[in-house]
Amino acid sequence: MIIVFALVAVFIFGFLVTIHEFGHFLAARLCGVRVNEFSVGMGPCLWHRETDETQYSIRLLPIGGFCALEGQDEDSGDRRSFTRQSFWKKFVILSAGSFMNLLAGMIIIAMLFAGASGFYVDQISGFSEDFPLEGESGLMVGDVFYKVDGWRTYLRGDAAMLLSFNDGQGVDIEVIRNGKKIVLEDLPLYRGTYDGQPGRFGLLIGEMQIPTSFLTKLRFIGYQTLDFIQQMWFSLVQLARGTMGVQELSGPVGIVSIITEVGTASESAASAARDIAYFAALIAINLAVMNMLPIPALDGGRIFFLLVDAAALLLFRRKVPEKWQAAVNAACFMLLMGMMALVTLHDVTKLVM
Repeated sequence: MIIVFALVAVFIFGFLVTIHEFGHFLAARLCGVRVNEFSVGMGPCLWHRETDETQYSIRLLPIGGFCALEGQDEDSGDRRSFTRQSFWKKFVILSAGSFMNLLAGMIIIAMLFAGASGFYVDQISGFSEDFPLEGESGLMVGDVFYKVDGWRTYLRGDAAMLLSFNDGQGVDIEVIRNGKKIVLEDLPLYRGTYDGQPGRFGLLIGEMQIPTSFLTKLRFIGYQTLDFIQQMWFSLVQLARGTMGVQELSGPVGIVSIITEVGTASESAASAARDIAYFAALIAINLAVMNMLPIPALDGGRIFFLLVDAAALLLFRRKVPEKWQAAVNAACFMLLMGMMALVTLHDVTKLVM
């Protein structure tokens, strides 16, 4: 079964990357930009077919794909090249890949939640012995978490995760009590006991069910999507602060390994399918967020250059030379590939160990 789950993981990763590239392809065609090649997979070409002006190909390595646009990096002289399009057409084409990943993730979430009886949020259900902040001016049983240290708690498990990253110098908590928001600032994390056991945060975090309805389902899809986005952003912030290490990142090999572990740890085929689909939604939304970061060589970096170009044209009546942009994108692409190689090496090392 391990081999089966590994193959499923490879398919999921390749499918999500292909969906991303298809977003670029579809937007380019709608905007009148020439697409030279649309490829599923990377590496040596196994099959290709030319229709009209585009070559469609399937390549050996099922770990991605690409959409090659005419004049993507510099003007080729073709009036239908990417570089000759308006600001808004370029913006739509560049953001379409992440939009497709986001849409795919939301569709998976909707399918998973279709038959659910409701969703759960974090609620205070008890306190450690001698907890000093219990009462009207502090926290009370029944309070529903809304924010921890400025981060929104959308769903069950968010509060404990956010509290675990607190530096111990005090925590800002916002709760919902009787329909009203209560803001409590700089609360100490109390390390007491509960039923004779050490308390992690000084309080017991339970759950409150939000009954299902059509609006609740829409709300859950939005919450789960925003929760995935926030988790990604939170991880990037912790990485920048040094509270998380680069070794905690995962590349394609790590993702395949995690999906395989999720599948093999499930109690039945149905639960394995559900857990893997949930993880696929997480990957899809993470791909959307990562590609929109303002880093050269990523879609977000290219959009950043669009904004710089627009500002330069407005202020100085001239654009940033395309060769400069191409050079920066190429250099950052090499750096990203180097970082990906290191992450992949670390993933392989973890598998071997």
